[in-house]
Amino acid sequence: MKIGVVGCGQVGSASAYACVMRGVGTELVLVDQNPAFAAAQAEDILHATPFAAPVAVRSGDYEYLDGAAVVMIAAGVSQKPGETRLDLLKRNAAVFEDIIPKILSAAPQAVLLVATNPVDVMTHMASEIAKRSHNVSFNRVIGSGTILDTARFRTLVGKHLGVSSHSVHGYVLGEHGDSEVLHWSGISIGNLPLTAFAAQIGAAVTSEIRRQIDDGVRNAAYRIIEGKGATWYGIGAGMARIAAAIQKNEHAVLTCATRMAEAEGVTDVTLSMPQIIAAGGIEKTMFPLLDREETAALKKSATVIKEAITGVMT
Repeated sequence: MKIGVVGCGQVGSASAYACVMRGVGTELVLVDQNPAFAAAQAEDILHATPFAAPVAVRSGDYEYLDGAAVVMIAAGVSQKPGETRLDLLKRNAAVFEDIIPKILSAAPQAVLLVATNPVDVMTHMASEIAKRSHNVSFNRVIGSGTILDTARFRTLVGKHLGVSSHSVHGYVLGEHGDSEVLHWSGISIGNLPLTAFAAQIGAAVTSEIRRQIDDGVRNAAYRIIEGKGATWYGIGAGMARIAAAIQKNEHAVLTCATRMAEAEGVTDVTLSMPQIIAAGGIEKTMFPLLDREETAALKKSATVIKEAITGVMT
């Protein structure tokens, strides 16, 4: 499977590198507004292939995306000093207006994976542009959404319980951002609900532990950005995981963002829910059973995203 990566900064290059490390795809094409930068990133990543999967890695213009089954989008502009979030959104929307038609002209059958932040709004914009320019269905435009937040959640719960994060099943829903919803009531480990499992191993999940884990998930990006300027390894691995589900036609359940007709009474909004992902993109959105508090929080999260979408599209 051929994979394109548009935008070769930290997130784009980490996504490409993760694909090589995981053996996702047979060919990677890196595209950037700075061709020399894309060429350097491609050469550097290519030199890792003897230690990982023998993936062909090269750079090129949009025409080199011909035949790509997946195109990862990590392109966007940085926030200027004093610039509002809405102004930043509008400038990134202008970037997408330019690049998405070019991507789809070269690779009309591709599934688009969006990582550009704020990812929920940018995925909504990408779906709008893709539909308008090339009649692409919404299920073929996927945002990385809360796939990383879910990974953080499982990691911290597993750490507290002393088990592998692979054995923890739970999701973060809604916005990839401050209003995200940690689905505590749905966590299971070893086919046991969280409280039952915790009781059996003597590691109670108290309100203080929940508060610590919530802070660890919700504020992880802020801490990482403060320490090194940006996050890229975690999301790069998440993007590669989504691409693997598409490549292998896995029908895997992953928390990603997609445009939905309605979520908790909020119409035409893009947010993260558990999605069944296969070769053609998102096959079905799942709606977890939520308690009353989680239901209210998800509605609030959907409202936050909808307000941002409305602001940038008006």
